Amino acid sequence: MRQLTGAALAAFLLAAPCAASATTITIATVNNSDMIVMQKLSAQWEQQTGNKINWVVLEENVLRQRVTTDIATHGGQFDVITIGSYETPIWAKQGWLAPLNEFPASYDYDDLLPQVRSALSVGKTLFAAPFYAESSFTMYRKDLFAQAGLTMPDQPTYAQIEQFADKLTDKSKQQYGICLRGKPGWGENMAYLSTLVNTNGGSWFDMNWKPQLTSAPWETAINFYVDLMKKDGPPGADSNGFNENQALFSTGHCAMWIDSTAAAGKLEDPSQSQVAGKIGFVKAPVAVTTHGASWLWAWSLAVPTTSTHEAAAESFIAWATSKQYVDLVGKTQGWVVAPPGTRTSTYENADYLNAAPFAKAAIAAINSADPNHPTLNPVPYTGVQFVAIPPFQQVGTVVGQDIAGALSGRSTVSAALQSAQDSTTAAMQQAGYLK
Repeated sequence: MRQLTGAALAAFLLAAPCAASATTITIATVNNSDMIVMQKLSAQWEQQTGNKINWVVLEENVLRQRVTTDIATHGGQFDVITIGSYETPIWAKQGWLAPLNEFPASYDYDDLLPQVRSALSVGKTLFAAPFYAESSFTMYRKDLFAQAGLTMPDQPTYAQIEQFADKLTDKSKQQYGICLRGKPGWGENMAYLSTLVNTNGGSWFDMNWKPQLTSAPWETAINFYVDLMKKDGPPGADSNGFNENQALFSTGHCAMWIDSTAAAGKLEDPSQSQVAGKIGFVKAPVAVTTHGASWLWAWSLAVPTTSTHEAAAESFIAWATSKQYVDLVGKTQGWVVAPPGTRTSTYENADYLNAAPFAKAAIAAINSADPNHPTLNPVPYTGVQFVAIPPFQQVGTVVGQDIAGALSGRSTVSAALQSAQDSTTAAMQQAGYLK
């Protein structure tokens, strides 16, 4: 596998267009708003390098499936893949990802937030470059709270969230007290629900890797979630993931939303949101413990070792995750939608801080998330909203389907959790974690 030196990559980045050496790279990414901006601005990289991009832009669950299948089978369909904090160290240890340690000095690796860089590295080697990073927090409509005489605390409890949602739901106006992820997927509904279980004192596994999905904290958390969504959530919530809830909130249908800190940029952009300027941002809610109440994630760009265009792929990643790219987005698209959560310099930039009322709450949430201590009681794994072991992708997806079934009314919560316990136990036995 060929590695570019810093000087060689810098020269490649600045190379004048040259038809004879033009390369077309295929990039697989998620259809989130930050990536749509990246796709729009990528024409500048194409012009600078003379290369071309074939975009494969997919819904989150589909992206995960396509990319996982391709890399595990060494299919070689993609030159750049969008992956996260879960996949990166696991796939790097399998030898599936090219190291990204040779970007030019102007890239400034030391500017990357330490916890984000660490999550995407094995040892001191970076295997995916963070495009944007996130924790989770509570977003709420300040105007609706004021009209109802309600005050949102800086650290709400889930009991308070339920009280607020009950008072703010007006289904005759299609105004829902709360919107939460319901679409099944280990990175969709289970990302949020894992934090709900964590703060209720639960965990995915005990110290012996025995699944805990029928334990009291899981029963409490999932019953609370299903009851709350049936009372105060939008119809068809089991089909709503990140993008669907972002659309609902931005069009004025949600009084509260507990989700990614990265959602805030679009919600505060008047060109994309009907509620810009009306939103408050506070910590993710807690129940019995603060452990694991908010997650940590980084959507990142990586090069599979099966890529035959590694130089061009690394060139694109160095461009798209650079300080200069953040500046480009800020100056051309508006600072409020600049990629968040990856660089110290972003949170020292007065233009960004002035445009993004959520910036301080977001970086505080990112800094406080602790993947090494995600639960109240000791567990054998790291990761807040995921378990950093290879079987989790399958396990989390199946469990997400069971709980979506309970949310839709196709099963009871107890039946869903028993099914989840059984399937998870079988998967962990098959993977050798349980005898």
